[in-house]
Amino acid sequence: MKTVNVLSMALCAGLLSLASCEGSKNVGKEEAADQNEMMDDKLSQVEDMMDDKMSEGEDMMDEMTVMVGGAAMYPSKNIVENAVNSKDHTTLVAAVKAAGLVETLQGEGPFTVFAPTNAAFEKLPAGTVATLLKPESKTALQGVLTYHVVAGKFDAAAIMSEIKKNNGTATFTTVNGGKLMASVKGTSVVLMDQNGNSSTVTIADVMQSNGVIHVVDTVVLPAK
Repeated sequence: MKTVNVLSMALCAGLLSLASCEGSKNVGKEEAADQNEMMDDKLSQVEDMMDDKMSEGEDMMDEMTVMVGGAAMYPSKNIVENAVNSKDHTTLVAAVKAAGLVETLQGEGPFTVFAPTNAAFEKLPAGTVATLLKPESKTALQGVLTYHVVAGKFDAAAIMSEIKKNNGTATFTTVNGGKLMASVKGTSVVLMDQNGNSSTVTIADVMQSNGVIHVVDTVVLPAK
């Protein structure tokens, strides 16, 4: 009888031990599963972030950019967003800010902008730029800058078309209200202001989300 009891107790102990081991294994499996799930979530988040970055990069690479002032000009950006990145247009950007035209040129447009380089502003008589940038000269500065802007999007092909239709000289009405004449000299489009000053387009068709920029080598001025 005692032998049976001892065997029964041993059997129960063995079963309890086995159950305990199985329970521990199950708990271990659950913890491992949780850890694996957390790791999968983290990896998924990292993959999503990498996909987003790659997608953004591909979008930028897909755009047909033009280099201006050492920077790529993106068609998905507006006139101001691109202009601020050109090292050749720091004077123009400063003038746009001083004239309070940033919001306008960030607007829907579309606009055609003939953008003078820093070198173009340097051709003006000494002290002209400094004077125009003064707060009391804001109205005059606005007049000069808006004389470089035409409402609508006129790329090089559209300008050439207008020149051909008008026997070699196209006339554009600027946002300033003054007139700009465009003609062809050699292989370049040349602008002439109402004072007889000429300005050559050096980089054409810099596409923007709200229009187009043509870089010019001389500041044109409205009629005196």
